[in-house]
Amino acid sequence: MTEGEMLKISVEEFSRLQDYMVSCEKTSEVYKKMKRRYIELKVILTASGVNLTELDIIKE
Repeated sequence: MTEGEMLKISVEEFSRLQDYMVSCEKTSEVYKKMKRRYIELKVILTASGVNLTELDIIKE
């Protein structure tokens, strides 16, 4: 898998995950688990040089 393919998959997962997070109560266990993955993806994308300004709708 190329770096470009990996970035594409990560951006898609990040966007999809945020859609799910918006639909959940912030106090739920599901939200807390999704937030861990959200942080992981945010770190990966930021380290890869992706500007998350437009993509990050959760902003946590």
